Amino acid sequence: MRVDLFDFDLPEDRIALRPASPRDSARMLVVHPGGALEDRGVLDLPEFLRPGDVLVSNDTRVLPAQLFGTRGEAKVGVTLHKRVDARRWHAFVKNAKRLRAGDRVVFSPNLSAVVEDKLADGSVAFLFECEGPVEAALMEAGTMPLPPYIASRRPADEKDAEDYQTVFARHQGSVAAPTAGLHFTERLLAALDARGVERVTVTLHVGAGTFLPVKVEDTTAHRMHSEWGEVTPEVAAKLNAVKARGGRIVCVGTTSLRLIESAADESGVIHPFKAETDIFITPGYRFRAVDVLMTNFHLPKSTLFMLVSAFSGLETMKAAYAHAIASGYRFYSYGDASLLFRYEAKS
Repeated sequence: MRVDLFDFDLPEDRIALRPASPRDSARMLVVHPGGALEDRGVLDLPEFLRPGDVLVSNDTRVLPAQLFGTRGEAKVGVTLHKRVDARRWHAFVKNAKRLRAGDRVVFSPNLSAVVEDKLADGSVAFLFECEGPVEAALMEAGTMPLPPYIASRRPADEKDAEDYQTVFARHQGSVAAPTAGLHFTERLLAALDARGVERVTVTLHVGAGTFLPVKVEDTTAHRMHSEWGEVTPEVAAKLNAVKARGGRIVCVGTTSLRLIESAADESGVIHPFKAETDIFITPGYRFRAVDVLMTNFHLPKSTLFMLVSAFSGLETMKAAYAHAIASGYRFYSYGDASLLFRYEAKS
């Protein structure tokens, strides 16, 4: 499909620079099957779910993966985007052309890295040098890797260290938050429990590649970034049991959805999964397992807007986004939410 089909105009003042407070006070646009729209709030979520449904959230934890260092006299800005092993990471680097294999970049007295290679996608392969785990050194030397559309307008601060983690965060490894999860609080989770909604978590470590623009004219030419994820045998069994008794799988965020769809086979059975996924979902994709999606509002011409258009219908989502913009909804990572129901094409 042509990428320009997924374009829309977004006023800059619709981009949220801080989250709603409290988190669950954000607005939520409900996009009903058939395209009817309803302006509600995140706290209303239990009303739209049924006893016996299961909520799937991503329990990844964001690392302070934005680093500022020096190579000699030159300043170097680094954003980690993919963990390779215990010491190796791939990263996007400002002015990467100035770096050569073998160069050492110093970030703090306890953290430096050597350039091992420069990769085809423009990123740099680093071998880190530090005492103890790299993740522990990042906690001291790094800052929260805010999305570029926020970072270009204000620096990260101490408040972001809390604001940019979800209530589900357990397993370190992401360099971007699974942002739909940012709306959840213990109050909302208690209301979902009282409604009879089951809850499980999966892990997908979100990479900075999620913010990369689509530079091709047709979606078939786009190469999707890969991310590591895990669906445990216990979670897979529970999800299959919910589906077997008529319950719905409700994903919190596109990261959870992409992982569940990667783990499902053609018949909709979800299998244990522990691997990389580069699934790219565009209109025409047949969803195997996920029934409902709660997600934030996404960038024009982004892979995530393509995904929600596949899920609920392109024309429906264009109309929903036009309504959201006209009604003052807040967009992107710290913005408001939408609740989407899977579009069933007429046979």
